[in-house]
Amino acid sequence: MATDCQACGTSVNMPEKGYVIVRPTQDIENWIDSIYLDLIQKEDMIYIYHYQSFQSLLPTLENLLEKDLHDHWLHLTDEDRSYSFPITIQHLYERITNPELVEIIYQGNFTSFLQPIIHMQNGEVYGYEALLRTKDQKVSPGELFPFAQRAGLHSMLDQKAREEAVKAKAKHIPKGQKCFINFLPSTIYVPEYCLSHTFHIVSKYNVNPEDLVFEVVETEEITNVKHLHDIFKTYQNYGMNVALDDVGSGYSTIEMFQLLHPHIVKIDRSYIQDCHLSDEKQSFLIEVIDRAKQLNIKLLAEGIETKDEFDWLHEAGIDYGQGYYIGKPDHIPCKEPVLL
Repeated sequence: MATDCQACGTSVNMPEKGYVIVRPTQDIENWIDSIYLDLIQKEDMIYIYHYQSFQSLLPTLENLLEKDLHDHWLHLTDEDRSYSFPITIQHLYERITNPELVEIIYQGNFTSFLQPIIHMQNGEVYGYEALLRTKDQKVSPGELFPFAQRAGLHSMLDQKAREEAVKAKAKHIPKGQKCFINFLPSTIYVPEYCLSHTFHIVSKYNVNPEDLVFEVVETEEITNVKHLHDIFKTYQNYGMNVALDDVGSGYSTIEMFQLLHPHIVKIDRSYIQDCHLSDEKQSFLIEVIDRAKQLNIKLLAEGIETKDEFDWLHEAGIDYGQGYYIGKPDHIPCKEPVLL
């Protein structure tokens, strides 16, 4: 499988001028009427058009998107027709209209900020979560990741983000302390193959696999439990730890962590906020604590922002804690978090 294949993150080196090759699969007139380019050749339902620049493609792409043809494929070729670049209409439109975001992803212009995670019972540092930030911080992760999804660059971004996190671990986090790294299950098609790059990076930077915890990104819907289980198993086979994020919210349920049996479960911050005041939240947290003990799974409470929340969670027996009360993310991690 090529390094720029659709599965592992397409190349972004599209020909700036050349030819568009389309093969309409349905409603041919709808397609043809939407294309505002010079027709060069037509043969057996294959139409070849010439384009002078990316900007000259925009009216055509906008028309095709208006007709709900987002996921249909085009092929771009250079003027010599020496290679073909397959891409969906939606992906092409997003990349042309947001070149600065494409450049950030392609060049890897981001870094990892590290937020401390502590042992709740003794206050010692257990590890840090690596959180992606662009280097100039003008573009937030909340903007970059949705764009990458729309542009078909989420696999590339996810892979590069994992590499940046491993580099941060090697540079800033002492041996024996964990580094939590987010990943998108939807970017990992064949675990052994798709994660080989990550395993190579871990070896390259001489990081102990046991010091890494890979956690499912909370925005991803878990629709294929077996596939996620296979991903977890692949990480575990290489000596790494796995975590299920945001239990109690959306797709991460108590039943899900029983099925997947991760090393660590992170409790959604909505159950942490004002937990000392809410009987409902305390009831849920106690149930999670009991279930985790039965399964020998460690619990991490994220989003701790006050002393009252910290004290209640400490008394309840939560294993690890994370949040602004403990320490904020920074490019150079706080070695000894100070509780307010």
